Amino acid sequence: MTTWLRNAWYVAAWDSEVDAAPLARTICGTPMMFYRKLDRSVVAMRDACPHRLLPLSMGLREGDSIRCKYHGLKLGPDGVAQEMPMKSKAVNRRVCADTYAVVERHRFVWVWIGDNDRADPALIPDLWPCSRDGWTFDGGYYPVACDYRLMIDNLMDLTHETYVHSSSIGQVEILEAPIETHVANGHVFVTRWMEGVDAPPFWRGALKKDGPVDRWQICQFMLPASVMIDVGVAPVEAGATLAEHDQGVRGMVIDFMTPESETSHHYFWGMARNFDIEDAGFTARFKAQQGGVFAEDKEILEAQQSAILNNPDMKLSAYRIDEGGVRSRQLIARAIAAGRQMEEQA
Repeated sequence: MTTWLRNAWYVAAWDSEVDAAPLARTICGTPMMFYRKLDRSVVAMRDACPHRLLPLSMGLREGDSIRCKYHGLKLGPDGVAQEMPMKSKAVNRRVCADTYAVVERHRFVWVWIGDNDRADPALIPDLWPCSRDGWTFDGGYYPVACDYRLMIDNLMDLTHETYVHSSSIGQVEILEAPIETHVANGHVFVTRWMEGVDAPPFWRGALKKDGPVDRWQICQFMLPASVMIDVGVAPVEAGATLAEHDQGVRGMVIDFMTPESETSHHYFWGMARNFDIEDAGFTARFKAQQGGVFAEDKEILEAQQSAILNNPDMKLSAYRIDEGGVRSRQLIARAIAAGRQMEEQA
């Protein structure tokens, strides 16, 4: 029984990762390949030739089509055979590879897992800071050898920053500030407000001034596997509040966890920000710095997954700080159960 939701949109790649050459990536247990046609639209296809199952990502591009590198079966971008291995044989159009609905939005290539006729682009999570005027957005990708839900737990409980990210964004006040967790409109929110604190190194540099600040962290989980974290600082005298906080410097950490297997996932990370948006050099430097922060998470979570597998007689414990992750997992489990019930009734 899988741990991820079917009939949902998942991030398959950054827009820059998909080009004319096929990109192979296993999404929710299914080997897929992605490539761009001549008009730059994206094809998503099962990465297995319907003849002898050689990965089609090893194939040869011919126009908008792909030719298997083993015996030469040629498939169109719709997955349907265009030419048989023996060119003298009539084309059997019943020979085809599965294809998947795909949409580009918010700098990501999204693929629909499940029934193609239910692939409604309106269901793509609203990662609004990635596309809104007055904001800029960039990020990166890590393959992570752990259950995607462990990363969700991590992102919905930022108390770990004090120890895991002590040199960049962590500070003791994170442990001291009270947190509030609630569910609204099918999303889970965890909020933390730190009043009159010293800004950690990154935020002090972004604000470009010293002095006490008000700092906020608002984590938001959205199905099937995305987390946005509204973060920033404002000078105390600016009068920022948890509800209104554009007075200082504000960013939105963007995270999408696409399952690969039960114990591995594709982690797409980045940050949208509303300050220094024209400074391309800062964007590149910050992307490298953020990549270092998330590499620390990757190390911790892969070790945690290994420990889970090595201690089958033990279970994860949940304290108050884990409530955001617990509720996110509950939403996932309910959505999976509801989807399974719909399929059984169909």
